[in-house]
Amino acid sequence: MGIIEKIKEIEAEMARTQKNKATEYHLGQLKAKIAKLRTQLLEPPKGSSGGGEGFEVTKFGHGRVALIGFPSVGKSTLLTMLTGTHSEAASYEFTTLTCIPGIIHYNDTKIQLLDLPGIIEGASEGKGRGRQVIAVAKSSDIVLMVLDASKSEGHRQILTKELEAVGLRLNKRPPQIYFKKKKTGGISFNSTLPLTHVDEKLCYQILHEYKIHNAEILFREDATVDDLIDVIEGNRKYMKCVYVYNKIDVIGIDDVDRLARQPNSVVISCNLKLNLDRLLARMWDEMGLVRVYTKPQGQQPDFSDPVVLSADRGGCTVEDFCNHIHRSLVKDVKYVLVWGASARHYPQHCGLSHNLRDEDVVQIVKKKEKEEGGRGRFKSHSNAPARISDREKKAPLKT
Repeated sequence: MGIIEKIKEIEAEMARTQKNKATEYHLGQLKAKIAKLRTQLLEPPKGSSGGGEGFEVTKFGHGRVALIGFPSVGKSTLLTMLTGTHSEAASYEFTTLTCIPGIIHYNDTKIQLLDLPGIIEGASEGKGRGRQVIAVAKSSDIVLMVLDASKSEGHRQILTKELEAVGLRLNKRPPQIYFKKKKTGGISFNSTLPLTHVDEKLCYQILHEYKIHNAEILFREDATVDDLIDVIEGNRKYMKCVYVYNKIDVIGIDDVDRLARQPNSVVISCNLKLNLDRLLARMWDEMGLVRVYTKPQGQQPDFSDPVVLSADRGGCTVEDFCNHIHRSLVKDVKYVLVWGASARHYPQHCGLSHNLRDEDVVQIVKKKEKEEGGRGRFKSHSNAPARISDREKKAPLKT
């Protein structure tokens, strides 16, 4: 029996099982088995060579955005509108067969936009080259899920389910669970608050399913069984996702209003070029890019070429800013002067741990180089003895 057949068999057993207090342990074990099988499904088969055409594109710019959606929802048209890169668009499905990159120039930054082939139901099992598409989406900073506003709401659930099956968690944060494997000592189970979804017995059963018999686990929130399995697997990617509803020009204004009020949603029309500026602004907010301008000592700030930082790519502290310029700069920094939203007064003297915000201006003051025989420009210590009695007496003046 193949892995896909095993997964379907366990899912059928879960559908047959009633959910109550007596069966929650059994259901927890079945969920752990499915998670293990799906992880095996993502691994490349043994003995296979790395040949074949891949979708991966070299990373470029300050951020990466992937367009994901069903065939013929307007992904290629949206790429052409936002970047100017030509991506073939036609009235038949699967026009785009490989990954087509484009560059968005927005707020002095370069954002790479990837047009991926349409994915279909069952993509997580490998249908329609779905695994390659989702693998590229995993390497991006944010996902734009393009949906057809005239189709049913079920498409959004199907796509979310396919992405979750391969370890992508959309618009979720990592669960507050501390988990560490140990060599000896058994399983140590603790929690900082009452748990309603998981108890000690269920946790032990799931860990035994993974053949883990020595571990330390601490719950800092009321997490579910699925959250616990995600932490044990350790290969989940938590990403931000914006749901983009295209083709709003073919539906009524009431439906447009309803879709626009949904969380993490933007409504657009590529045909009439409606609301594309709002989409770019929303994408910028979700990516959380921070532009920092440099100011040489005694000169005006350079507002032409900012240093772009982000929390997902290294961090937004002064130390990350210094590392972005040069790795050896951190050890030479004496202090930093900051102007902008993160400063309490202008300029503020800051250390390496100061968090920077968008459009801050930074001036780095370096330590002065030590000269031989002293500190700085002037000699700060003498070679003479400390006590007066030990000093050499001068020869008497000649009379």
